[in-house]
Amino acid sequence: MNPIEGHLPTRSPLHDILAPSGIAVVGASADPTKRGYKAMVGLIKDGYRGEIYPVNPKADMILGVKAWPSVTAIPGNPELALLCTPAATVPGLIAECGRRGIKGAVILASGFAETGEEGAALEREMMEKSRAHGVRIIGPNTSGIFNLHHRVNLLSLDNVKPGDVGIISQSGNMLLSLALEAQHNGQVGFSTYVGPGNQSDIGFNDYLRYLGEDHHTRVATLYVEGFRDGRKFLEVAREVSAMKPVVVYKSGSTAAGQKAASSHTGALAGSYAMTVDLLKQSGVSVVHQSDEILPVAEGLGLLQKARGKRVAVISDGGGQATIASDRLSEAGLELAELSEATRAKLREVLFPQASTVNPVDVAGSTDANPSLLATCMEIVAADDNVDSVFLVGMFGGYSLRFAESLLGDEMRGAEAMVDLSKATEKPLVIYSLYTPVKPPALRRLHEAGLPVYASIEHAVRVLSALGERGQYLAQARGQSREQSVDPRPELAAMFHAARAEGRDLFEYEAKRLLREHGIEVPLELVVRSEQELTDAAGRFGETPLAMKVVSKDILHKSDAGGVRLNVVGEAAMHEAREAILASCRAYDASAEIEGVLVTPMAKKGVEVILGVIRDPIFGPVLMFGLGGIFVEILEDVAFRSIPLSRQDAESMVEQIKAKKILGGVRGEKPVDKAALVDLLIKVSRIVEAYPALSELDLNPVIVNADGYAVVDARVIVERDSETTDKDADA
Repeated sequence: MNPIEGHLPTRSPLHDILAPSGIAVVGASADPTKRGYKAMVGLIKDGYRGEIYPVNPKADMILGVKAWPSVTAIPGNPELALLCTPAATVPGLIAECGRRGIKGAVILASGFAETGEEGAALEREMMEKSRAHGVRIIGPNTSGIFNLHHRVNLLSLDNVKPGDVGIISQSGNMLLSLALEAQHNGQVGFSTYVGPGNQSDIGFNDYLRYLGEDHHTRVATLYVEGFRDGRKFLEVAREVSAMKPVVVYKSGSTAAGQKAASSHTGALAGSYAMTVDLLKQSGVSVVHQSDEILPVAEGLGLLQKARGKRVAVISDGGGQATIASDRLSEAGLELAELSEATRAKLREVLFPQASTVNPVDVAGSTDANPSLLATCMEIVAADDNVDSVFLVGMFGGYSLRFAESLLGDEMRGAEAMVDLSKATEKPLVIYSLYTPVKPPALRRLHEAGLPVYASIEHAVRVLSALGERGQYLAQARGQSREQSVDPRPELAAMFHAARAEGRDLFEYEAKRLLREHGIEVPLELVVRSEQELTDAAGRFGETPLAMKVVSKDILHKSDAGGVRLNVVGEAAMHEAREAILASCRAYDASAEIEGVLVTPMAKKGVEVILGVIRDPIFGPVLMFGLGGIFVEILEDVAFRSIPLSRQDAESMVEQIKAKKILGGVRGEKPVDKAALVDLLIKVSRIVEAYPALSELDLNPVIVNADGYAVVDARVIVERDSETTDKDADA
């Protein structure tokens, strides 16, 4: 099995807070219904080795421990305070903690920003005290923490054992669910748990960095309802996931990102799909079902990664082999093509009727000799075409199903699987229908660190996560940041002028921005008069043209009748211009019309969209997908955080379902994917260079075998606060 790759140097200030040498329990109580009682019980029962300082002005002793009337009266130097008191007392207590030298405080109380403006004001006061006195805040409105390797159990949870799964969860009930599931599993243990609560101070990125540095944690597992600083989290996740697995279950979508937006990209940004794409871009293993959280965390913690997504299935039943094959295919995994040498070795040990084509069906060969399954696993694990081995069936239950005398052979098989797991870097994952009854052979596998599942679906999800992680690590090692570009003064001035005028870039300005940074944009002219139109007609001749209105007041040109296509010749151009102006004036009589844009029609090809949004949680995000009018209907799009690596851009093109169309269908030639990737990278560079670019839509971009043509370009300019306020008043 694979060790954790490397380690992070200790940088997080949370080590002293989450593994403190002394704890003050403010609001400690002898009343079993109080949290101050439960925290005391958890510390005492688990044998906390540090000093415990109960704080209660009405008691001399609590549960046999000397109590103190106030935080400032404590004689020692606790590093952590647990505040079990009402919200109104918290700001003052934080100041006392700071004066006492306490580094961190866990605040259980609710009644802060989550309750409204009055609570938000109290939270601001709390944070003022926190910053003034140097006290870091966990919460408020948190379920608490534990650090089982340091015997810190402030939740007083029973039957949780130390292990290597670190958990950060915004839901206390989700923690309880995982703890009960781990108890039933029997082998999964936890390192650290924190309920981040309101994240007033310490956020998900801080906790993830701590788990990345914690040598007791082999896999960081997070239940997330909302990020405060999603961009910082992605940065930390990219760093931590290079060292150890990070598993995230994200409930719902980024509500703050679902703001009203006038572009196609803005309409799709802030979605759950966007969040998932950005997390995966940073190496995070995303689970979509809550019952997948612990199985995936366990599997990744034990096995870390697979080289790729080619899986060899060994089964003692045809039906389950078929089910496993279906689930593997649905998960984007491949059935490994076994070499002829591997198949020959399998034929030597199996009955003639056995199938040696993956999935391997032993066809009764193991009924009297279940340890033969371990032999088959060893044979296929040696095949260079195999990345993971998946045992499917009834191993562990042969002695229960057929004869008790088979128990010894099953145990020998289990030992052989354990030995194989130590000898190979390829993950071995076991599904057995006897897992719920925990027979001896399966217990032995589990105790030795081999994941055993009662669900084919859970096992396949683990195999998928292992393959994705392995591929991510391999690709990340080869990634290099694309060279950035400097903003050009004349283009920055163009943004400044548009902002001063309270408008977005005109289409011809947007295309100028693209053109001057190396993006291929067709020749275009803006005509503002009959004479300019005549001059343009002489320049373009009989070339079919597209003509579009240029107006800061008309955002959706087609809706206003401001577009005419396939216009040929001067007479048709004059007619089209008059029709465009008439339609747009009828659409909005007050619209200020600068002119009409004239450009050659693009060659036939596939329509795609490129878009950018500056998400309030994740920062600048690039979107790519199927273009035209269907983008918001089909939502066949991929998202990546900017800046992009070349691998990011390539993976976007490969991710969308429409990639088969890009590859050429019904006799059409494949599009130039290399040019498309280059376009994505250049757009990413432009967004980095011009912070005044708020949103961008290139829709459609026509791609074909010869490259691409940007047919329509729209750049929304960030408004300053004064302009925004005026717009709001209007």
